[in-house]
Amino acid sequence: MSTDRIITLHGESELVRRAGHLFVASHEEFLVAAADLMTWSAGVNAAFREGKRPHVVPGLTMRKLYTRRALADPESHRRLLRIAASGIEVRVSDGPLTREAIIIDRRTAILAGAPVRGVRTYTVVNTPEVVDGVRSLFRATWETATDLADCTAAPPPLTEQARHILRALAAGHTDETGARLLGVSLRTYRRRVADLMTSLGATSRFQAGLLAQGLLDEPLTPDAPR
Repeated sequence: MSTDRIITLHGESELVRRAGHLFVASHEEFLVAAADLMTWSAGVNAAFREGKRPHVVPGLTMRKLYTRRALADPESHRRLLRIAASGIEVRVSDGPLTREAIIIDRRTAILAGAPVRGVRTYTVVNTPEVVDGVRSLFRATWETATDLADCTAAPPPLTEQARHILRALAAGHTDETGARLLGVSLRTYRRRVADLMTSLGATSRFQAGLLAQGLLDEPLTPDAPR
């Protein structure tokens, strides 16, 4: 693999400064995959404000794919509706995304890394085989995702058991402790954790714990009612 076709950028400012021009170049296809509305908002919106946005021309395909986390609150849902109203196709995946990415004109992929101390890395790839692979993953998820028009504004209300599991994850409890607090077997607890992560669109237990901070308003204690 040719290393000169892979560049790693640190933070949204460097993304805009060194790769913002790539957005302007799009004239065929502009695909975005994101867990929620925050992944690309700072860097991409900054680039767009500078006029570095895809030229809307006949034949341009613009698609945005999100997880259910993007429907976590009414305002986020309204933002998605505004995006769709602008002519962009929007779909929502019930499961986590394999990769958060932007794919431009089948030639370039920008891959978002996980935040480290609040800073994301963005890897710009021009290697045809890699770009094609990322695009194939996007298309496979897109085909099974739900059109925004058929999505509700928020996920179903959490059951009391789900709330206890989220509190255990947020508190950093081991599976053994969480199962004991919930009064279920270890196997049952792990299965319910996996189901809950899928419904939230979380890709890790740590991420589910972070989401719990915004969904719950009380800590988990050993004598909490079951």
